[in-house]
Amino acid sequence: MNSFYFCNMSFSEPKKVESLEKLGNLFSFLSTNEAKQDQTISDDKIILWKNTIQKATQINPWFTKKNILFALKTWSDLLRKDRLNDWLTQYDFTSKRKNVAIIMAGNIPFVGFHDFICVWLSGNIPIVKTSSDDPLFFPLIIQFLVDLGHDKIEITSSKISNFDAVIATGSNNSSLYFEQYFSKYPHIFRKSKTSIAILDGSEKNEELIALALDIFSYFGLGCRNVTHLLIPENYDLNTFFGQIIQHSEIVNHHKYANNYDYHKAIFLLNREPFLDNGFVLLREHKEIFSPVSVLHYSRYRNEEQKEHFLLENKENIQAIIGKNYIPFGNAQLPSLFEYADGIDTLKWLSEL
Repeated sequence: MNSFYFCNMSFSEPKKVESLEKLGNLFSFLSTNEAKQDQTISDDKIILWKNTIQKATQINPWFTKKNILFALKTWSDLLRKDRLNDWLTQYDFTSKRKNVAIIMAGNIPFVGFHDFICVWLSGNIPIVKTSSDDPLFFPLIIQFLVDLGHDKIEITSSKISNFDAVIATGSNNSSLYFEQYFSKYPHIFRKSKTSIAILDGSEKNEELIALALDIFSYFGLGCRNVTHLLIPENYDLNTFFGQIIQHSEIVNHHKYANNYDYHKAIFLLNREPFLDNGFVLLREHKEIFSPVSVLHYSRYRNEEQKEHFLLENKENIQAIIGKNYIPFGNAQLPSLFEYADGIDTLKWLSEL
């Protein structure tokens, strides 16, 4: 069976790229105050999306309008024809189509979208199982694509069936369920991961301000959010505290505030040392995962100790933020080439 690249115009995928670019234009209009880039997108669709955004904030309080619009803006920057083609032409696919189930998480808005476009653009058939925390957006996305002339895509919030392979994302507890029910199929199972930031003490104020975005965007619920700081032995954390103050309004969100009050009370009850600036609790702790409203940190004396920490926690780290790593402020701005868990999803799909 002959293989081909997506840039081959005899294949139908260029139409899919064009459709995703139109979707990106819609996302751009929704997330900015700029003029509508694509006049073929109807006002009715825009009203439907705006109403759905409002409804999503009511279904899931963690999905604030600000966070939803941030996710839409992030994807609008990626869903450009040039970026999509640069990404896709790195891969080679056969024309054999498989049914690929995508079991999505719902920790942040659109968290399963990258998996979806990987399956769809690779010529395979997505079967989407949405999360109860994010049930509204993917039906709208799929309807948008169907309205542009693409085949209808199966989507469900309950049991999935008739699939050949599985991509499943969830917690470590969910992964036990995935192993039990889906391990006999070709699969990608994603467990809980988190991200860390490495400071060396020479950071400029604007870099620390940018780091605050990596920590507080999506309330810290994403796997690319920084939940642990690795800092030099003599680092003064007041320097860090002074540059993140503009995020103090986060404690006005009732669910975040409940977490903040709860963990502060636990630390006080247990007489556990911590630092507090009124909206985030800093605790010196070797664990890289931290609860919402809590940021862990640990200190290193030298490069060898730093590298040992990274190696020891390698399996749980999604992204590393810092000089010589992902730039500060870019944790939640991955490129299309950056895959969750470092697993090249398109390459895996090409080998099904």
